Amino acid sequence: MATIVKTPVGTWKAVVRRKGWRTASKTFRTKRDAEDWARRAEDEMVRGVYINRAPSERMTVCEALSRYLQEVTPTKRGSTQVGERNKARYVADVLGDYALAALTPEIVSRYRDDRLRKGKANNTVRLELALLGHLFTVAIREWGLGLVYNPVANIRKPSPGQGRNRRLSKSEEQRLLNACDAHSNPLLGWIVRIAIYTGMRRGEILSLRRHQVDLSKRVVWLHDTKNGSARGVPLGKSAVEVFRKVIGHANSDTGTDLLFPGEPGRDGIRRPYQFDPIWQPVLHRLGIANLRFHDLRHEAVSRFVESGLSDQEVASISGHKTMQMLRRYTHLRAEDLVAKLDALDEQ
Repeated sequence: MATIVKTPVGTWKAVVRRKGWRTASKTFRTKRDAEDWARRAEDEMVRGVYINRAPSERMTVCEALSRYLQEVTPTKRGSTQVGERNKARYVADVLGDYALAALTPEIVSRYRDDRLRKGKANNTVRLELALLGHLFTVAIREWGLGLVYNPVANIRKPSPGQGRNRRLSKSEEQRLLNACDAHSNPLLGWIVRIAIYTGMRRGEILSLRRHQVDLSKRVVWLHDTKNGSARGVPLGKSAVEVFRKVIGHANSDTGTDLLFPGEPGRDGIRRPYQFDPIWQPVLHRLGIANLRFHDLRHEAVSRFVESGLSDQEVASISGHKTMQMLRRYTHLRAEDLVAKLDALDEQ
């Protein structure tokens, strides 16, 4: 049964009570609007389809993102947490003032187009939309905010793009290694070499601990990987030589079993070495353009393929779960294939 009452400030409040349902209420400027809403709410309760939309009408996208970052993001990997906080900032700047219930596919599509028009990479926009879409999924399934649908679910997403194909030339590699070796901290040069020799991800390298490296078997055991699957990374002779130096250096009294520890923080705890403040100036000084640290992983995977390893063997080293993802990381130089074509002609 519905009750319509006038509030002290002159608005009209509709209250609907029905057995088996939580009491529903909403305030309107006119009595007629309150009566129309109450009638619809009662009818939906009778048909068993009533949804209390008030929470989603009160909560803004900015407030929902804040809750998501507090409750959901901390359950993810450290690198993912940093990325989500950055993406949430951009989404909140544009869409933060909208109520969740007011966000429509048209508004989200306009956000997508504006970001692309400003020159943002396709994959950057895809990841921002993925964050927003998962926010709505959590709000619908877990938070009970009364959302009817996910406005991100059915809009077109930007294509992933071709992926990067930056390869490291021999001269660039030698100059880069020489510059890293010249730095006062030897960790920088060792980290770069391990990335090139093993194809391990940046986070996998920096989080390595002594017990994960078995030089007798020449394997590094990774337990916490990006795709969640543990794997063993075989070590070639060059990689073994680097790890011997790393382990010898790590045997000093650092108070941590991290192989690549940074300086102690204010709390006295050593965390993984963060080399970005050194890495970027080194590249700039050498004039090596358009090179990211992650490109070293691309370089390693491409070299594995060029050495004759099968796709399955390369995937077991790199940790790629699908051949499609592996191919995006594999970029063979056309000039390096000439000799192989000549060999075929001679057969």
